[in-house]
Amino acid sequence: MRYLSVNEMAKKWNISERSVRNYCAQGRVNGAFLTGKTWNIPEAAKKPERSNKRKEQPTLLDVLQEEKKSKYPGGIYHKTQIDLTYNSNHMEGSRLTHDQTRYIFETNTIGVENEVLNVDDVIETANHFCCIDQIIDHAKSALTEKLIKELHQTLKSGTSDSRKDWFAVGAYKKLPNEVGGMETALPEEVANKMKALLKEYNAKEEKTFDDILDFHVKFEQIHPFQDGNGRVGRLIMFKECLKYNIVPFIIEDNLKIFYYRGLKEWNNEKGYLTDTCLTAQDKYKAYLDYFRIQY
Repeated sequence: MRYLSVNEMAKKWNISERSVRNYCAQGRVNGAFLTGKTWNIPEAAKKPERSNKRKEQPTLLDVLQEEKKSKYPGGIYHKTQIDLTYNSNHMEGSRLTHDQTRYIFETNTIGVENEVLNVDDVIETANHFCCIDQIIDHAKSALTEKLIKELHQTLKSGTSDSRKDWFAVGAYKKLPNEVGGMETALPEEVANKMKALLKEYNAKEEKTFDDILDFHVKFEQIHPFQDGNGRVGRLIMFKECLKYNIVPFIIEDNLKIFYYRGLKEWNNEKGYLTDTCLTAQDKYKAYLDYFRIQY
């Protein structure tokens, strides 16, 4: 084996001789040994990594998980919980305001004067917060029927729908339904169609933004649940974006019409939905810039 001097190794590694001596003295260079006061360093020895080397920047998922765990107020987790819950529920007819949604999240109470609130709106708001926690906790997990049904179970538990005999909470629909005047999969077709959709989706090793949108459209076309499909579907998109380190997005009220058009026209023109979601993604990127989270 050929050995190099400190001077020779310093040139090879492009660092100072002092650093080479320190690495050797700390036992961080495999095979290096002293002859008198001279270090003999194997020519093939690898340069040790700096102990103070800058760590990789945390991902959005890392930050969300940490802020959730620490119950950190005022960060991206806090903002995501309120904005995603308010907008997704509002699209489905909730009459709670953004401030009321925020108040429920921050205080677990709601103060109302001279106003009548729908109990389901309040329950589904609190439930949606729990759904977001689920997708953060299971972001790296494979997308399965079990996880999708669990999101629906969480979202609809305790609502008036859950007390209806024909409404299956956490299970696929029992009765045929329409969405936007369009027919969806019949109850007896749902299980097979969902299995086929998940098999097709999960066969793709690395999902792209378009893959996630395509899954969302096909999920909404099946419309597997009696109600809550839109919210569950948007939660799934958010989860999958986190899993594949794609900046997620929140469809806000001003984009609702374009979002629905995009769903309806996807098979003919993918650009409508893609552009709408990219616009929403730009808005979320602005949040990440504000909170100094890299993406």
